Amino acid sequence: MLTLAEAARFPESQVGAETHRLAAHPDRVPAAMLIPPAFEEAFYRTANLPEQLSRLLAPINPARLDEDLLEVLSEQAQALVRTSSLLDDAVQVLYRALGNAGLSAGEVHARRPGERETEAARVTPPGTAALHAVKRLWVRDWTFGALLTRLDATGSIGLEARPTLLLAGPPGVPDARVAAELGVGTALVNPLGLVGLP
Repeated sequence: MLTLAEAARFPESQVGAETHRLAAHPDRVPAAMLIPPAFEEAFYRTANLPEQLSRLLAPINPARLDEDLLEVLSEQAQALVRTSSLLDDAVQVLYRALGNAGLSAGEVHARRPGERETEAARVTPPGTAALHAVKRLWVRDWTFGALLTRLDATGSIGLEARPTLLLAGPPGVPDARVAAELGVGTALVNPLGLVGLP
């Protein structure tokens, strides 16, 4: 788990370009942290999800796509990810990081750097609701639309783990004034401050 300042020391390819942009405005961004791709990757690996998902989605033929079948299998894939558990050690690491980042109480939202879709939660210590919001965000990678997009773009349902941002407060909304001040096209702001530069 990384603060935005720590995350900015890593290449954009590992933490997302938006993470670097947000880290450049520490006075404007409320409590935040970045869950590195390795954490998500460990969840998939320890729950044996790559093999299970591969087996589940094996009937999908990208060359002759059956969208009805894809829809049914995407729901099963989402259920598989949703019902898989993180190891207790990983959960405790996340809870400690939430506490250290000031995100273990109040409203938070999870989002992938560079994307607008969010999952929000109202958190009480130790942070179970935040963990559930993160998992709901990860489950979105297995929706019909996400699978179809990957098949169209790469011809594969395969997926690389990606970073996840956790930010204080509700999801941000576009603020033209802040965007103009920062010289960017879009700035997402919530009552606590700047929460997005997608």
